[in-house]
Amino acid sequence: MRSYRSLFRTPEFTPFLLSFATFAAAQTVGGLALATLVHRATGSPFLSAVSMFGPQLAQLLGGAFLLSGADRLAPRAVLSGIALAFAAGTVVLALPGLPVWAVFTVVLLQGLVASLGGGVRGGLLNEILSKDGYVLGRSVFNMLWGLTQMAGFATGGVLLMLLSPRTCLLLAAALYLTSALVTRLGLTARPPRSSGRPSVSATWRTNALLWSSRPRRLTYLGLWVPNGLIVGSDSLYVSYAPEAAGTLYACGALGMFAGDLAVGRLVPPALRRRLATPLRLLLAVPYLFFVLRPGVALSAVAVTVASVGFAASLVLQERLMSLTPDDLAGQALGLHTTGMAALQGVGAVLAGTLAQLASPATAMTLMAAGSVTVTLTLAALGRQAERRSALPGTRPDVLPEPTATDQ
Repeated sequence: MRSYRSLFRTPEFTPFLLSFATFAAAQTVGGLALATLVHRATGSPFLSAVSMFGPQLAQLLGGAFLLSGADRLAPRAVLSGIALAFAAGTVVLALPGLPVWAVFTVVLLQGLVASLGGGVRGGLLNEILSKDGYVLGRSVFNMLWGLTQMAGFATGGVLLMLLSPRTCLLLAAALYLTSALVTRLGLTARPPRSSGRPSVSATWRTNALLWSSRPRRLTYLGLWVPNGLIVGSDSLYVSYAPEAAGTLYACGALGMFAGDLAVGRLVPPALRRRLATPLRLLLAVPYLFFVLRPGVALSAVAVTVASVGFAASLVLQERLMSLTPDDLAGQALGLHTTGMAALQGVGAVLAGTLAQLASPATAMTLMAAGSVTVTLTLAALGRQAERRSALPGTRPDVLPEPTATDQ
C-alpha cells in the first residue's frame, strides 16, 4: 500500500483519524491554556513546564501496572473511556480557585489514564491496516498529529488573547467529548487482541519479554531519550517567549508534519532504515543555537528545522514492529508511547529545573547537548551489536518468542 487513496479507502481508517484528531486538538488547546494559567498564577518556568508535560510522568506508572490492557481490552471501549475521563478532568481544571496542588493531582491522574491510549491506538492501527500499509498509515497519523498541534497551538494562542484560560479549558473538554462520540459511532466493536485478563503480573511479564532483546532495547532507548530531552526544551517556550509560545509550538508542528510526509511517503524503505541517527541529530542540533538567545523569528526557524527530526520515531517504530510478534504489538507500542511520554515528562521537569536555576535559553541548549550525546552513544552501541552478531558462530540476538497470554 503506497498511495494515500488506497489508505483512505480502508474501512475505519478515517473515523480512527478523526477521533484521534479531536482528542489531540483538545490536548493542544487545553495544554497551552493550562500552562498559561499556571504561569500567570505562579510566574514559575518550572511549574508551567510541568503543568503542560508533567502528566506524562504518570504514564510510567501506567506502563508498569496497566499496559497489558492494551492487548486484553476492547479497543473502542478503552478509547471512548479515556476521552470521557479527560473531558471530566479538564472541566475540573477550569474551576476557579483550584489550588496548584489540586491542578497537578488532576493532570497526573489524566496521565495515568492516558497510559493505555498509545498502545490501544497503535495496536488498533495495526489491525485496521495491512502490513504493507502500516508505515504509510503511521506517517499519516503522525502528520495529522503535527497538523493538529500546529492548528491547535495557533488557535489556542489566538483564543488566549480573546478568552480566559479557563474558558479555553472548557472548549478543550468539549473536544474530548466529541472524540468520545466519534470513537463510539465510527469504530467497530472489536474483541481484544490477546486472551486473558489485564493484570500487573501480565504487564510486567510482557514488558520483561519485550525488554529482553538487545535490538529492541536500543530501539526503545532511541525512541525515548533523545526525543524526551528535546521535548524538555519545547516545554520552555512559554517561559522563553510568553507572547509567542503558540507560534513556536505551531512551527514545531509544521516541521514535524514535513518530516513525517517526507519519510513516510517519499523516502524509499531501503534508505529510510538508515535515517534514524541523522534524524535524531537534526532534532537536537538547531536547539544548540538557543545559547545565543535568538529572537522569535530566528527561534521559529530553528524550531521548524529541528522538528523535522521527529520523523526518526517513524523509522524506529517500523524497526520495533519488525522485531516484535504480532500478538504483542499493542503492548510493544504501548511501552513505546508510555516510555516516550514519561521521558518527555522527565525532560520537562529537568528543563524546568535548569531554567529555574539559570535561564530558559541555557536550559534549552543543555537539553539539546544531552540529546546529541545520547544519540551518538546509541549509534555506537548499535554498530557494536551489529559487528558482534556478524561474527561466525554468534547466535542472532532476536529469537522466536512465545506469546505472553495470561492463562
